[in-house]
Formats: sequence, structure tokens, C-alpha cells
Amino acid sequence: MFMIELNDTGWRYWLVTAALLTYGVAADPIGFLLAIGLTLVHLLHFIINKRSVTAFPIQVRFWYLSLLLLAQVEGLSWIYWIPAIGTWAQVLFGYCAMARFVSLLPWNSSEPFSFAQVCRTFLARPVKGSIKQKVAAENN
Repeated sequence: MFMIELNDTGWRYWLVTAALLTYGVAADPIGFLLAIGLTLVHLLHFIINKRSVTAFPIQVRFWYLSLLLLAQVEGLSWIYWIPAIGTWAQVLFGYCAMARFVSLLPWNSSEPFSFAQVCRTFLARPVKGSIKQKVAAENN
């Protein structure tokens, strides 16, 4: 059930980000700024590593950073609870809601958008690797 991957660099980035967001919601808003900074480093590291700005893991990190920045808008700080909880789900169980959202974007999906596709995407068991590849494999 647990998907703890200590040897995976991305997993370690997510672990520290989850801890920083938890610190932000529980104690001090500086945790949010540190999480944003780390996520920017995470994004840049993966852009350099993947040598592409359109690769699926880059898209996930971009939209995640966008959500953190959105929560910086006055009155929207409650949004930080979403990535705080979601990032722990990713770290502990391998369930990444952001990757599932991103996999539904038109340029990442070869099937027409439908309620069935949304259900399949969000109700699929956590997987190692990319949810995009798993959903695509199930459709073939």
C-alpha cells in the first residue's frame, strides 16, 4: 500500500515539499514560500534532466507550482490545504491528483473528454510511474 521510494529524487523533493507545506499550514506561512522555492528548483531540475518543457512530469510540476502561487493571492491561502494533503498522498501512497488532472488536459489525452474518462482517471489505483501511461494502456 505504501509507495515510499527513498532512492527516487522526485520522491524526495515531494517529501520535503509536503513537510514544508505542513509547516506552513500548521505553524508559519514561511513554509509556503519555502515550498514554492523548492518546487521551482524541482521544476528546473526536471526541465534540465528531461531536456523538455512539455514532458508530462514537467507539466505536473508546472501546474503544481501554479497552484501554490495561486494560493499566495490574498484570501486564497486556504488552497494550501489541497496540495498539503495531496502531496502527502503522493509521498505515502503514490496517488498524485495533480498528475491525474494534468493527464486529462486535451494535449495529454487521445480520447474525447467524458465523465467515464474522469472516473477512470481519478479512481484508478496508484501506480509507479505515470498515470498517463497507465490510463492510455487501459484504453488500448
